[in-house]
Amino acid sequence: MTAIHVLSVAPASHDDSPAADVALVAGLVAGDDGAWRTFQRRYDRLIYRCITRVTGRFAARLATDDVAEIYATLLLSLVANDKHKLRSFDPCRGNRFSSWVGMLAVNAAYDHLRSVKRDAGKTSIVEAESLQSELPDPFDVCAERERASRVESALADFSAKDRTFMDLYYGEGLAPEEVASRMNISVKTVYSKKHKIQSKLEGLLGGEKVAA
Repeated sequence: MTAIHVLSVAPASHDDSPAADVALVAGLVAGDDGAWRTFQRRYDRLIYRCITRVTGRFAARLATDDVAEIYATLLLSLVANDKHKLRSFDPCRGNRFSSWVGMLAVNAAYDHLRSVKRDAGKTSIVEAESLQSELPDPFDVCAERERASRVESALADFSAKDRTFMDLYYGEGLAPEEVASRMNISVKTVYSKKHKIQSKLEGLLGGEKVAA
C-alpha cells in the first residue's frame, strides 16, 4: 500500500463554495493526485482537531498512535468500495464539504473508541495483528452506511442558522468564543445550541454519542 503523506502546513484560504466542493470531490473520486494533495492541505488539521476533540477525554485508554490510526482508517474509508463514501456526498442537502468531513472524523474517532472498549482485557493489538482480517466486517460496513445516511438526513432538516453553527463548530473547529463572535450570539447560547444539536443527532442515531 502506498504510504499516505500527512501535510502539516496550515490550510490556505480557498474557495469553499458548493461548486468548488463538487469539483474537489470529483477529483478525489477520479483519483487525481492534485485533488488528494488539496484535500490534505485543506482538511488535515480539521480532521485531527475533530479526532482529538473526541479522544482527548479518553487518553488513559489510548496508545500514542491511536490518533494516527483513526486518521488512516478515515482515509481508507474514503477510498473503500469504489469510493462509495465520497460519492455519497451531496452538497444539495445544504452541507459544506468541511462539515461533512468533520462529521466523518468524529464518527471514525467514536468507532475506534467503541472498538477499544470491546477489546478491553484482551491481548495487545501487536499480538493480535496476525489474526486480523484485511477485509472490512460486513455488518460494520452496513452500519456505517446506515449511520451516514441518517446523519445526512438530519443535517438536511436543520435550519440555516444551525447549519452555520455546524460549519463553524464542527466544520472549521472553532472555539465556542469564536463561534459566538462570528454568529453574534453569547457563549452560553453556543453551548446551549451545541447541546440541542447533539441531542437531536444522538436521537436519530439511536443513542450514539457525537463529539462534544
